[in-house]
Amino acid sequence: MLERQPSLPLSAHDELYEMLIPEDNFLRQMKELVDFHFIEDELKDKYCLDNGRNAESPVRMFKYLLLKQIYDLSDADLVERARYDLSFKYFLDLVPEASVIHSSSLTKFRRLRLQDKDLMDMLVEKTVALALEHDVLKSNSIIVDATHTTSRFHAKTAREYVQEKSKLLRKTVYKHHESLKEKFPAKPTTDSLEEELTYTNAVINVIEKEEHVKQLPAVKEKINMVKEVIEDIEEEADYGGDPDARKGYKAADYSFLGYKTHIAMSDERIITAAVVTSGEKSDTNYLSELIENTEKNGVVVDTVIGDTAYSSKNNLNYVQDKGMQLVSPLHPVITNGKRGEDKGFEFNKDADMYVCPAGHLATKKAIKKRQDTSKNAQLKYYFDVEKCKVCPLRAGCYKEGAKTKTYSVTVKSTEHLAQESFQETEEFKRLARERYKIEAKNSELKYRHGFKNANSSGLFGMKIQGAATIFVANMKRIIKLMNEN
Repeated sequence: MLERQPSLPLSAHDELYEMLIPEDNFLRQMKELVDFHFIEDELKDKYCLDNGRNAESPVRMFKYLLLKQIYDLSDADLVERARYDLSFKYFLDLVPEASVIHSSSLTKFRRLRLQDKDLMDMLVEKTVALALEHDVLKSNSIIVDATHTTSRFHAKTAREYVQEKSKLLRKTVYKHHESLKEKFPAKPTTDSLEEELTYTNAVINVIEKEEHVKQLPAVKEKINMVKEVIEDIEEEADYGGDPDARKGYKAADYSFLGYKTHIAMSDERIITAAVVTSGEKSDTNYLSELIENTEKNGVVVDTVIGDTAYSSKNNLNYVQDKGMQLVSPLHPVITNGKRGEDKGFEFNKDADMYVCPAGHLATKKAIKKRQDTSKNAQLKYYFDVEKCKVCPLRAGCYKEGAKTKTYSVTVKSTEHLAQESFQETEEFKRLARERYKIEAKNSELKYRHGFKNANSSGLFGMKIQGAATIFVANMKRIIKLMNEN
C-alpha cells in the first residue's frame, strides 16, 4: 500500500541537521528547491493504494536513485553511507536515528516501479520548469548534439566482464593481505560464464570469512561492486552481454559499443530535452523531437545551433516551416536526397562515411564524374560485399552475385542555396561559435557525472541513468545561476 510521504518527522536530534549541514551543501539546496512529490504522482499507478503493507515512499526511493548517481556508488555502498551521512539522511527526509532500506529494495524499485515510465521527459520537464520559474532560463536558442556512452560490457562478454571485476577485487586484497592468495580456489579453465560466476562467488566467500580483510573500505567497495554485477547478470536468464548496445562511429577508424543521448541545451547550459537511443542511431533524425520536446517544456525556440549532422534536407525544411533559424553548416554529402531504393542509408558525420541500414560503415569513397557535364559529380561509397552477402537485410539492397556494393550521392544540391548563403554571414558565424557550450556540457556529463560508461545493461537501464544524470546536472546549473543572481 502506498502512503504519502510526510515531511521530515520530529526528532530529538533534528537540530543536528541545522548545525552540521551547511546552507551551501548541494543536497540541502536541492531538497529546499524541489518538491519531489511529483514523483509520487507519476508512480502511484505502480502501487496498490488501499491494502497491503505500507511500501517505502517512491519519493524517498527516487532520492536514493539520485544519490547513487551523484556519488557513483553501488547499491550496497549507497545504503551503507546513508546510515551515517547526515546530509544523505536529511535529503532522504529521515531523522538522524532512522533506519535505512535494504539495498535489494532499490533494485526492485528500478525494475518494477520505473518500467513503462518516461523518466527522462518527466525529469527534464521538471528542471526546465524550475529554471523558468526562477528566471534563469531566458534565451530562445538551443544547441543540439549527441554524446555517446560506452556499454558497461564494452565489447566484452558477460564472462569477461565478471572476470575483470573479480581480478580487480583480488588485486585490492593482495595490496593488504597477499597471503590470502593461497586460500583462493583454482581459476576456471574454460570460457563458461557459469564457472566464472562460481569461481568469483567462491573468492568472495573466502574474503568474507576473513573479518579483518572484508571490513577494509577499499575491499568492501570492490566486493559490493562485484556482487551487483553478478546480480545483474543472474537476473537475465538469456543474458549475453548488453543486449541493446549497438556499434556507433566517432571517426572512420574509431567505433564504440553502446548508446547515444541526443541533447538540446539552452544558451544558459540547461538541458531542455534529451532522447536516449542505441549507439548506431543517426543524430540527424532526432532534431525535430528535441525541438518539440523543448517547446513542450515551455521554452520558446527561434534558433537552433548544431554541427553538420543536422543540416539534412528534411531538417532544413522542418525548421523553415516552424519559422526558425538552423545554424548548421552544410555538408556536401548530407544535404542531398536519397535514392528511393536505398532508403535507410544515413550519413555519419564523425566518420565522414555512410552507414547502411544494417549498421555497417562504408569502407571507402571516391568521386564519380558524370558523362553529362551539366550534372553535378557524385560521391560513391563502397561497402564490404562479404558482409552484404550474408546480411539479413540484403533483399532489395544487395543484388545476388554482385562483386561490389556501392551507394552514390550527388556532391552538391541546388536546393540549399539559402542555407549556403546564410552560413557565409557574420550572424551565422557568431551563432556557430556558441556550439562549444554543448561540447563542454557533454564533457561534464561524461567526466563529472559518470556518463562515459553505462552503469547497467540494456536500454531501460541506460534511460534511467541518463534521466538521473541530466536531472542532477541541470539542478547543479540552476542552483549556480540562482546563486549568481
